Amino acid sequence: MESFEPYPSLALALLSGLLIGLEREHSKPGAEEKRGFTGGVRTYPIFAMLGATSGLMGQLPLFAAALGLSLFLAVGYWRDVEQGHVGLTSEGSALLTFFLGALATAQVIQPLRMRIFVVASIAVAITFLLSAKSELRQFSAKLSRDDVIATLKFLIIAVIVLPLLPNEPLGPYGALNPYRIGFMVLLIAGIGFVGYVAMRLFGHGKGLLITGAIGGLVSSTAVTLASAARAKQTPALAKVSALAVVIASTIMFVRVLITVAAVELSLLPKLAIPLGVMAGVSLGAVGWMAFRDRAHRSETGDVKLSNPFELRKAFQFGAFFVFILVASRWATETFGNAGTYFAGLLAGLTDVDAITLTMANLVKSKSLEPEVATRTIVIAVASNTVVKAIMAVVLGGWPFASRIVAVSAIALVLGLGLAIAL
Repeated sequence: MESFEPYPSLALALLSGLLIGLEREHSKPGAEEKRGFTGGVRTYPIFAMLGATSGLMGQLPLFAAALGLSLFLAVGYWRDVEQGHVGLTSEGSALLTFFLGALATAQVIQPLRMRIFVVASIAVAITFLLSAKSELRQFSAKLSRDDVIATLKFLIIAVIVLPLLPNEPLGPYGALNPYRIGFMVLLIAGIGFVGYVAMRLFGHGKGLLITGAIGGLVSSTAVTLASAARAKQTPALAKVSALAVVIASTIMFVRVLITVAAVELSLLPKLAIPLGVMAGVSLGAVGWMAFRDRAHRSETGDVKLSNPFELRKAFQFGAFFVFILVASRWATETFGNAGTYFAGLLAGLTDVDAITLTMANLVKSKSLEPEVATRTIVIAVASNTVVKAIMAVVLGGWPFASRIVAVSAIALVLGLGLAIAL
């Protein structure tokens, strides 16, 4: 492809400008709006080709063309301001299209294949941002200032603090790797954030499937607590509230498998059998319960979830992860495999993510046998499942808890039996 240069680069510039121009054409102001129109499907490809050709001629022509275009856009912006229209989207996209054209013919990114991917990716991303104006504004309106601040704080840790952490074993038993601990915190918070964003987009009462599934991504325990309270307050909703809990538990089994796959893929085949069976039992129960109670599908309960990117909660998880990491290594060295199993039992009383990540990391570092890690994770999941069943009985009453207990018992018997047999 390099032998045909500069034609591939010029074609890339033209197509990038055409893509952005098509979006701008469909976003042109109506006849009733008295403001200027920067351009559309013809103008933006011209902007891109202006950048491409001036870039081929050298730095001075490129600078002169950029200056001329900037002056042209400034005049248009000033005219819009005088008419009461303020906004830099069209001017900014036009200037960016010009520089995309220049980048398409520049030699700063080599080889040509990589340059094509970079320019095309930027063009697609910009076109998406321009076309998703209303959706992005709706999403922004649903976010509170606390959500934004908490997310920014966490991103500071992700992109600034994390790379500075030492990546070496430290602390008791050499069990603490600061970089790996920080990465695990970010990983689990990221998984939770997927559920949180979806919950904010669709709302708390948009259906039982969404509530249970998204709640299961963030915390199946939170779904259990909220559903138990609703069932206790409104007995008529006991069955549909129980369905929300079973859905969340099904997602929890899958979430554990995804977490393991992200850290130590070799552990997944051994863990997929017991947890896969448990998830299958739970999923079958979801189908059966949904069919029997289909008249109540529109009912749902509120699950109050806080932003998982909130800094304090991230540090709390990190502290718990460190504790489980040290305790697991101590129990393993002191009591052998029995100590590891006991650590899994205790960890599952409150959370399955920390012990899951710990076991996966120990296998990754060759500090633990995969069979032991698999059984420990299953024990933690079983412990967490038992705790949720007890919560359901105590807080929600037997009409609410009966189905949860039945599904949990079947899943536990099959899952633990397979884990022991492996």
